Amino acid sequence: MPIYTFKNKKTGKEFDDMMSIAEMEEYLDKNKHITQVIKGLNIVSGVGSIKQDSGWKDNLSRIAEAHPQSALAERYGKKDIKKIKTQQALSKNKRRLRGKK
Repeated sequence: MPIYTFKNKKTGKEFDDMMSIAEMEEYLDKNKHITQVIKGLNIVSGVGSIKQDSGWKDNLSRIAEAHPQSALAERYGKKDIKKIKTQQALSKNKRRLRGKK
């Protein structure tokens, strides 16, 4: 259940209370001298990078093998000499063909 902040109009005091939305609406209807105070949200964001264990890296490697032309394959895929030389030849020919246009 959410925590709501209320303000007593007569005394000027603010207080917090935990209740459901329906309870909060009923409470405000019964107590006309109390208003809800809207405050900023408490948002927690991540800082830093995600720690990757070997299981996650194995999963990324499997996905990279299934999609050899993806960026994920370039980063996490298994690389043997044949694949590296093939990729270099493809890149060289792409650059050469772009230069002719």
